[in-house]
Parts: sequence; C-alpha cells; structure tokens
Amino acid sequence: MAILVTRPEPDNTATVAALRAIGQVALSAPMLRFEAVALQDDPDASYGAVIVTSANALRAIATQAGLRSLLDLPLFAVGDKTADAARDAGFKKVISADGDAAALRDLIASKKGTAKRLKAGDPLLYLAGADLARDLAGELGARGFTVVTQTTYRMAPIVSLAPDIAEAFSAGTISAVLHYSRRSARAFIEATRAAGVEISALALPQCCLSDAVATILRDAGASQVKVARTPDEAALFDLLDGVAKAASR
Repeated sequence: MAILVTRPEPDNTATVAALRAIGQVALSAPMLRFEAVALQDDPDASYGAVIVTSANALRAIATQAGLRSLLDLPLFAVGDKTADAARDAGFKKVISADGDAAALRDLIASKKGTAKRLKAGDPLLYLAGADLARDLAGELGARGFTVVTQTTYRMAPIVSLAPDIAEAFSAGTISAVLHYSRRSARAFIEATRAAGVEISALALPQCCLSDAVATILRDAGASQVKVARTPDEAALFDLLDGVAKAASR
C-alpha cells in the first residue's frame, strides 16, 4: 500500500524521499505547478523589512536582479524552513516566527519583532503568492504598519491525474493521501472527479497539515479526515504513523 503525496515540486520529491527513507511506499502526484512572477524592481522604493510566508517566494526571486537590493534588509519568515531558504538566498538578518501567518503577524507587531530592526514609518515589503489564505497585509495595516505586497509566484492547479495514479485509486493500492494546502486539496478533488475516482479517493484517510486544509476535504465528503498536531511535516508524519497503526488493529 502506498502514501500519495500531493504537494507541488520540488517539495513533493523531498517528501517522497523522506517517506521512503522510513520504509513507506510513496507515490508522487503534485496538484499545483509553480510559476514565478517578475519582481517589480523600483529603485526609488525604500523598505524597512521583507515579509515572506512561503519559501516559494524566495525561489521565485532567486535569479531576479531585484533581489540584490533587498538582501541587507531584515527578513521576517513564517517558519524555520522559510527562514533557511532566506539565508540560502543571501539574507543575513532573518527572524523566524516558527509558526503560521498569525504568529508572523504577532512577531512583527511586537516590540521583540521590531525593536532595532525597523525605522519608524518604513513600509514592509511582502513577497507573496498570487492566492493568499489570509490578509496578512491588512492585519498588519490595522496595527499601524504600511505593507507593500508584491506577487512573486503563482501555483497553477494541475487538472488531471496521471493514469497510474488513477489506476492505483481504482485498484485500492493507495492507503492514505497527504495534503499540505487548501489550494492543492481543491485541485486534488477536482482531478479525482475528472478521473472518475473521486469516491474511492475520498474514502481513504486524508492527512492534512491544518484544520483549514481539512475543511476542504470534509466539505467535499471525505469520511476520514485527519489533522496534524502542529502545521509541520514532522507532525504530519506522526499523524500518518497513527493512521497506519489504527488500520492494522
């Protein structure tokens, strides 16, 4: 029996490798495709810091000329993985919220997050995806910050399942599905529907990174929706282990 990984590349390959390293059979079915968007490089713009809620934003600007002008700014990252990507991109002053977007908002708004890092009145540059799960810029605006949002990437849905994945659902050789975002969960549902395997796919355990992701699967009629204890892959793997043990009883 195999675990189906629906997250986009390059993270899909990393997750499949991690599952195989712990003895799991894993199949790859990315439900979103990464597309970079050109960074608007305004030489007259002045920012106090950069905000990043996904490593994909850093991936998108990695080879763009506008990156160089940002590297000396403090960068607030949603979590440690994104913070590591920022350091790899060349940022030297990286502060991680080690949580979700709400934790990042609170960190930036706190004295601990802003002291000695931001000049009063300097706008924050939010490097964002095209589809945002929450209005982080608006929430920071309500706390007195000026936020300039630049779309640096989009995640386009993949509308069809690979034939071997559709066949695996039909044959009953998939034991669980891993979901990392609301958009990829929606794309998964649409793709299984188009392939005619929606009923068998949604009958399986759906292991979700957060309650927000789980809501998409529940609303679609999935009968075994599980949520990781914390929104990180280690907790998702722990959840998967629990699902496997429950199935073996």
